[in-house]
Amino acid sequence: MNKIKMDMRHHVMFWLGWIFFTLVLAPILNSSGGLSWRNAFLLGALLSGSAQVSAWSAAFSCRTAPLGRTPIWRLVLTHTTAAIVMTFFWVKVGNIIAHEFAAMPGWSGVYEQYQQKTALLYAAGDLYYLLSVAFNYALIELKNSRVAQERALESSVRAREAELSALKAQINPHFLYNSLNSISALTSIDPARAREMCVLLADFLRMTLGMGDKAVIPLREELALLEKYWAIEKVRFGDRLRVEADIQEEARDCLLPPLLLQPLVENAVVHGIAQMPEGGTVRLHAARDQGRLALLVENSWDPEAGSARRNGVGLKNVQRRLEARYGKEAHIEALPDEDIFRVNLYFPAETEASQ
Repeated sequence: MNKIKMDMRHHVMFWLGWIFFTLVLAPILNSSGGLSWRNAFLLGALLSGSAQVSAWSAAFSCRTAPLGRTPIWRLVLTHTTAAIVMTFFWVKVGNIIAHEFAAMPGWSGVYEQYQQKTALLYAAGDLYYLLSVAFNYALIELKNSRVAQERALESSVRAREAELSALKAQINPHFLYNSLNSISALTSIDPARAREMCVLLADFLRMTLGMGDKAVIPLREELALLEKYWAIEKVRFGDRLRVEADIQEEARDCLLPPLLLQPLVENAVVHGIAQMPEGGTVRLHAARDQGRLALLVENSWDPEAGSARRNGVGLKNVQRRLEARYGKEAHIEALPDEDIFRVNLYFPAETEASQ
């Protein structure tokens, strides 16, 4: 497709150059009692057609003497020499054409009249060649600028993908560390619950393995993971951990980075519920509204007990992942209250159908 567009662009530039130079040459050939307008345009069109060869040769000169890397004296010498040489041959070609036309009816004296315009034709040929040089340099710079933009965009995308991969890689070890600590604590006091937690943890990790290469997943898959996580933590906390979920049906198909909510729910449990002897409730709310997905994670907490509240990996990880994928279109806010800690997330609502 790009090759077809390039070929089309070359054809358009060729014909525009031909027409433009014909309009320049015709008045020169017609001036001072020269050829009739009809003959001037016909001969001018033929000369302009042959001039396109020298004009296209300017592209080669521009590539051999790139701007910014070629001394000024060499640029001037290269293009001035090329202009003189190419124009000399072009004028000689015109000489042959005029000589052949002189033998045709209605073209009497065309060769002598052409000879009289030689100086003007040399000037026009040199100028047209130098204009072709300027035009080719402009095209080269435009192409280089586009290539630089594409490389910058590709570099930005790769950097963002690398950052997302690094951030996702932080999640499983972080969660695994906390879970293994819980299992270790249970092995001495309740081996049966420790075994149950091991099975649930294995199920959870098995589910996450299939998400390693995914940039986004539907919210419903994230919720399935959270069900596994809550089951693991309920083995540890029992009735102290209560979970409430209010999920709008339209929101379940919305896409989000994998394991985006899990660190927030983990924070809610570790820094909220675990710090309260009587336990508490973790609430999850999801809704789609006006093209945006709104997520809320809130939990009971004790401000006095949670001095290290949410200044670790979890919240920062979520914030950086949202910024990396959605930029300024994403928003996250943490709102501590007297006995409730809330985290709100807002970002564009995407679905698999819109990808």
